[in-house]
Amino acid sequence: MKKRLYVAVIVVTVVALAAGIAYVSGTHAAASVASAGPASSSAAAAQMTYSSDSMGIWVSGEGKVTAVPDVAVLTLGVEAQAATVEEAMDEAAVAMNRVIDSLHSNGVAEKDIKTQWFNVYPITQWVDVRSPISSWADDEDYEVLTGYEVTNTVTVKIRNIDAAGDIIDDVARAGGDLTRINGVSFTVDDPSVCEDEARDLAVADARAKAQQLARAAGVSLGRAFYISESGGYYPTYWDYGVELRGGEAYAATPISPGETEVTLTVQMAFEIQ
Repeated sequence: MKKRLYVAVIVVTVVALAAGIAYVSGTHAAASVASAGPASSSAAAAQMTYSSDSMGIWVSGEGKVTAVPDVAVLTLGVEAQAATVEEAMDEAAVAMNRVIDSLHSNGVAEKDIKTQWFNVYPITQWVDVRSPISSWADDEDYEVLTGYEVTNTVTVKIRNIDAAGDIIDDVARAGGDLTRINGVSFTVDDPSVCEDEARDLAVADARAKAQQLARAAGVSLGRAFYISESGGYYPTYWDYGVELRGGEAYAATPISPGETEVTLTVQMAFEIQ
């Protein structure tokens, strides 16, 4: 009887210990789940918010404003060739000083004249050296240095756009045969006013499209939760690509700035209510 009693007590004790361990483990597991619960809920809520934001009405809008340019930008300079670097640089410097003086005399401010590039290049040519006693297969070509070329180019802002043609003519005469006029572009000195107006038009265009889509789908349009902008102002460019020679009788160079467009595009997304 005593042995059986001892065995029964031992069995009851083991069962109690097992139950206690299971209770403690369950308590810890519940505590872990409880502590992780808010974070998991936040993550799920964030994921749901992101998904709901992504599921909206996405549209693009364009705003376009026409403006009359008030500044002409000339790209011009001189190009000189000579047997030595020193001679080429001296010729280019004399011609460029005359061009700058011409610009100043026509009312162009020093701040509106900017050097774009200055280059010194060797001038070479290939010479065919053929010996009368050698076979055709032995003939060789040699590259021979013949001189140097110096190029000095500036960009010039002409704020009196009506005088652009006369200034081009005067510069060509001042620089003579070394004058190079590469092109002229027309721009708006302060495009911010036109950009603001184009931006308002682009947003209004996008909102109108979104409202139309919402009506067609039988839903209500909510707030805008995304917007981005692209585009902007681009000046009108005319490429002259000519070499004007000095000493010639020039007809007046016609310059017409015309009109330019400021275009902005926006992409917007709206919630669906």
